[in-house]
Amino acid sequence: MTDQPTTIREKFGHYLEDFQSPIGVTINLIILGLILLSSAIFVIETYPIPGYLSKTLHQIDQIILWLFAIEYIIRFWSSNHKLKFVFSFFSLIDLLAIIPLFLGFLDVRYIRIVRWFRILRLITLVQFEAFMFKLKTEDGINLSRIFLTLFSLVFIYSGTIYQIEHKTNPKVFENFFDALYFSIVTMTTVGFGDVIPLSKSGKIITLIMICSGIVLIPWQIGILTQQLLKITHKSNKLCSHCGLNIHEQDANFCKICGTKLKNKQ
Repeated sequence: MTDQPTTIREKFGHYLEDFQSPIGVTINLIILGLILLSSAIFVIETYPIPGYLSKTLHQIDQIILWLFAIEYIIRFWSSNHKLKFVFSFFSLIDLLAIIPLFLGFLDVRYIRIVRWFRILRLITLVQFEAFMFKLKTEDGINLSRIFLTLFSLVFIYSGTIYQIEHKTNPKVFENFFDALYFSIVTMTTVGFGDVIPLSKSGKIITLIMICSGIVLIPWQIGILTQQLLKITHKSNKLCSHCGLNIHEQDANFCKICGTKLKNKQ
């Protein structure tokens, strides 16, 4: 049994990393919602919208930005190993998410999408899975991680190429969908050639897209195929104790709680 947090600093740190208590789950669900809302605002603002709506969305995004900044400060304050915290992967992503506060000319809001990998730990809870995602096996979690990896990479590349090319090539990269189309076509190495970057930075990003597409997509698809094949070799055996209903065909005991499984007659 783990020690319960006693000081205010420990409690703040605990609930930001806690994915089991109602308070911890609620806080992290709110953070997830803010991440998705911020990403949606970034996409919407690449399209022609009325001035009043643009102003409202900008204000909402500024509030989200400040909330992320406060969250980062709290995480830093509550960390026992501050130097390790600063240079950890997720902390660097969190820092990138609030860069616009300090560098107003640099818009990297699309990078915030990576932050949801921190929240991905939520679906490792059986109770939470049953309620939200209907994923009750490790395989479902792995499948979710693969889809999120591919989606996040495409989203970030689309945001990057849009930011780079929109000013120099506005007719071709008019909105986020144009950038998304280019990213998918480039990463899958289809290369229709109907959309091409003009700037040197855009060409460099395109080369990175192609290289990562050649390496990452077949690798992730291979893992996805293995997971799907693994799932097909499982049967619906319901555990009377914990309710897990997917086990290997030759399993006699539940892999979660160890309860003996009843074979179907």
